[in-house]
Amino acid sequence: MNLVSPNVATSGPVSSDGVIAASVYVEGRRIANIAIDEAASWRNKPNHVVWIGLHEPDMTLLSSLQRQFQLHDLAIEDADHAHQRPKIEQYGDALFIVARTAQLDGESIAFGETHLFVGEGYIVSVRHGASTSYTPVRERCESCPRALARGEDYILYAILDFIVDNYSPALETIQEEVETMEAEVLASAMTRAQIERLYLLRRDLLRLRNAVGPLVEVCRRLERDNLPMVRETMRPLFRDVTDHVRTIQERIDSLREVLAFAFEASLLVGQAQETAISKKLASWLAIVAVPTAVAGIYGMNFKYIPELQWEYSYFVVMGLMLVACGALFWRFRRSGWL
Repeated sequence: MNLVSPNVATSGPVSSDGVIAASVYVEGRRIANIAIDEAASWRNKPNHVVWIGLHEPDMTLLSSLQRQFQLHDLAIEDADHAHQRPKIEQYGDALFIVARTAQLDGESIAFGETHLFVGEGYIVSVRHGASTSYTPVRERCESCPRALARGEDYILYAILDFIVDNYSPALETIQEEVETMEAEVLASAMTRAQIERLYLLRRDLLRLRNAVGPLVEVCRRLERDNLPMVRETMRPLFRDVTDHVRTIQERIDSLREVLAFAFEASLLVGQAQETAISKKLASWLAIVAVPTAVAGIYGMNFKYIPELQWEYSYFVVMGLMLVACGALFWRFRRSGWL
């Protein structure tokens, strides 16, 4: 049954600074949009779930949230200060989860954070930095009341699954660029701009791996540990998220290896080109050395040098130099030096 409180309007989101959405659900159906100061009264009602979404809230809003749900001081402090490592912590019967978000911003990856508070009758998401809105998650859950009726742990699963899914677009874009770079590196040595881009890609992939790696442990604990607010029936769903995260991690490692191989291949191609140039220079120097030596000998200022008085000596010497140079050119050409 879709129950609507006569005292609370249900049209439009709550218009408070930092509050993206604050709603109450019963049996998977939204019955009211609420103010933060009303959250505790709704949360304490049987079978009611309060779902609040915040974006970069100030400490005043977080303090109000803390009073409504009796949140731990350390969790509120972490939620107020971003740059936290992905983790899961238990404070009494409540969970505090930190996950890193990632999305493309131009040619680089922009990172953000999501802090999740999960307890009896409520779930709160706090977004910091670059992060896609969770409005699609809310809309998808609301479109399937039967699934949303599972409660807070299902909403937690839906948000974590959405965060992990959003890693894929950034990875796919990087993978396309890596494949293009891999094809180009075999054709010629990398330019300075390409080497700088390769370094930036490896740096972004390393940062992404540092964001994804700890999330494996977070999902593993949700899957296996007997944590409050996580029912036995939800563990297969968290196992699916764990597998997805591990797949993302393997793709990141593969891309980093490809970039490392591309850099090494570029060095080898560059060295091969330098060697080929050195061979060509050495070959031409050897060819030029023959007439240079002969000309040097006959250019000495001595009175008695053989063949000086011979009528055909010039033509003979020039012919011998041409033959010697031609023989050297043929030999180097056959060896692949020219």
